[in-house]
Amino acid sequence: MSIHEECGVFGIIAPTPCDVARISYYGLYALQHRGQESAGIVVNDDGVFVSHKDLGLVSEVFSNEILSDLPQSTMAVAHTRYGTTGGTNRNNCQPIEVNHQKGRMALAHNGNLSNSAELRSTLELSGAIFHTTSDTETIAYIITRERLCTASIEDAVSQAMYAFDGAYSLVVMSPQKLICVRDPHGFRPLCYGKTADGTYVVASESCAVKAVGAEVIRDVEPGEILVFTKTGVTSRREHCRKQEPTPCIFEYIYFARPDSIIDGISVHASRVKAGKILAQTHPVQADLVIGAPDSGLDAALGFSQESGIPYGIGLIKNKYIGRTFISPGQGARIDGVKIKLAAVEESIAGKRVVLVDDSIVRGNTMGRVVKLLRDAGAKEVHVRISSPPFLHPCYYGTDIDSEEHLIACKHSVSEICRIIGADSLGYFPIQKLSAITGSRHFCSACFSGDYPTAVPTDTRKDRFEQRLSDKKK
Repeated sequence: MSIHEECGVFGIIAPTPCDVARISYYGLYALQHRGQESAGIVVNDDGVFVSHKDLGLVSEVFSNEILSDLPQSTMAVAHTRYGTTGGTNRNNCQPIEVNHQKGRMALAHNGNLSNSAELRSTLELSGAIFHTTSDTETIAYIITRERLCTASIEDAVSQAMYAFDGAYSLVVMSPQKLICVRDPHGFRPLCYGKTADGTYVVASESCAVKAVGAEVIRDVEPGEILVFTKTGVTSRREHCRKQEPTPCIFEYIYFARPDSIIDGISVHASRVKAGKILAQTHPVQADLVIGAPDSGLDAALGFSQESGIPYGIGLIKNKYIGRTFISPGQGARIDGVKIKLAAVEESIAGKRVVLVDDSIVRGNTMGRVVKLLRDAGAKEVHVRISSPPFLHPCYYGTDIDSEEHLIACKHSVSEICRIIGADSLGYFPIQKLSAITGSRHFCSACFSGDYPTAVPTDTRKDRFEQRLSDKKK
């Protein structure tokens, strides 16, 4: 319940001018689950870039008036952010815009470069001046540098990819083209589709492609560069198959929306499968299976189907809490969890309940949810987690940045069970992760410690802010 998403990217190129800003807005709405810190849209108005970006949810950043003020055009790129490098401020809002000798560029990024600190230091020593503390600006700098000595924006992107290490799904807009690229490991998802009138859209997930009325064509392959122009789309694959694809397994467990299809695999079906495996490996005698909304619902359904224990609704989530929600202070005797979640007493009172969730990070939230169920009359609470224990940081776009914050690094399963106040606790077995997707090729470093790339030396989210602070001393 405490893991934050990364970011969502969206791009559009139409054959004739249309309301690309409003279409992008709907695309971002479908990707809101991937980031709630900020949102932005950049419209390409015949080579002139017009943008609006700010902190907040998509609905908070864009009003009908703001969208109406953005011009009718043929191209736009959009972004919704949860930052894993760089603080929450307006400077770090995306898409990032760059003006250089060969034109303009706007860039939206989902992921996290594991070598961003080294790249940024090299750029600073060569005279580069940074205006943000996001690794996305580093990506933009390197692409711009390559653009100054290459024949096209797609050549510049291709050359820049040799410098990048880690996770990056990008949408890049130039005055004439829309470029999308997925890193050779394929850590983060990216796909594209087409509408009946010939408009192409690119998005982090298939749910956003469908939301704007387009048909999904396919996923962007790991290492692939797609170039969209008014005449169609071309593919460049010089970076394909240079690495073993290792898409993030947690996309299927938690990050992605259940109705999305990633690399041909249904997210919903993967979570139901995880729940069934949980029921096989950690059976329990109980009266009711419930899921923690929203990420635990599909796995709870699978647990119910496999175990034969009835599935029900035991927790209701307040869906109207945005970034403006003020957390209760220490002086207020109010539990923030009770504002965000409510127990359905009629469903759980007097029953032995199985609570299925996607993960436990620090354990604080899960402990309060268990108490919430007990206060509502649950006779027993058995917690089942549809992922293995988090034991290691993630360097590819998830805010698991330190082992000292992970409860599973300090306590055994039985100790965690006691800490959260459950009657029993069972995690998804790590050796069965491949059964979720039917593929053995994925990144599970946050569970196993087996990283596909070199591990960075400084993993703090605010590492670039800290460097600025140190320089002022």
